[in-house]
Amino acid sequence: MTIETHTLLQHNQGKGSVILSAGYGPPTKQELLIHYPGRFTWPQLKAIINSGDLDLLQRDKKLQLRYNNWTADLEKEYGSTVNYLLNHRLQWGKRDTLSLIPSALDEPEDVYDHRNTHIENRSHIAPEYFQADIPLHSELICIVRNDWPYSIPSEIEHTLIWSRVPIFHPALIHSSIDARIQQDGLSGFTGAITSAEQLPSLESCLPLLAEWGITRENIRTPRGSNEDEEMIRNAGKEVDAFVKRRWQENKWETAWFVNPPRLQSVPGLAHIHVFVRMKSPEEIAS
Repeated sequence: MTIETHTLLQHNQGKGSVILSAGYGPPTKQELLIHYPGRFTWPQLKAIINSGDLDLLQRDKKLQLRYNNWTADLEKEYGSTVNYLLNHRLQWGKRDTLSLIPSALDEPEDVYDHRNTHIENRSHIAPEYFQADIPLHSELICIVRNDWPYSIPSEIEHTLIWSRVPIFHPALIHSSIDARIQQDGLSGFTGAITSAEQLPSLESCLPLLAEWGITRENIRTPRGSNEDEEMIRNAGKEVDAFVKRRWQENKWETAWFVNPPRLQSVPGLAHIHVFVRMKSPEEIAS
């Protein structure tokens, strides 16, 4: 399908509800502002990520419908979403030039200049797992804006870091916490100006989450011993340090997570979600 803009209509006869999705294909920044304004606030987004209950993160229902229709056509053309990503969308080691959603991050032009690097995508030199010091221009990774962001505030950027090397690895994950990470994945914050204790409770988010049919019964609050929590933080230390490298904490606040395999939209292709907020001049000065 090559039509750029049309209206998709889905009618649920059982409930008499109608969902309209304006446009086709990945949305522009302007379309997100007009048709799919964010429902989650920044504190609510952080509260959900902090809880480890990543099932609660949702995309606007109209945008999800638009995504479903687009991917159905995509799979006819490329065979699968993975083929589309590998053969078109992910330009390994290069600047993201395909996104319709601009980023406020000002990167030096020479960050992606391969003339001065000997980094190559060869299995015998690739690390066993994702590491903090992987160069931004390495062909082992691809950093792009999420073409289909979750329902987040307009000032928050949703970035994906795709990796050709695994993020979950036995060298980082102690056997005693493996089941927890398989259930909840990994997450963390950088540049935070408030503590986790100051975040809203998940219960306070229930009125918002009701839009997606989520109730108190759907909410889990997994927490282990202090020792377990420390091991989980250690399992995410490489990701956390990489995020700090790219989004310096004096200028940016981030919330990142890596979905467990059960929630990965593209199984077998490792990636990190990073939500990014630019700090205000007052916050930077403090």
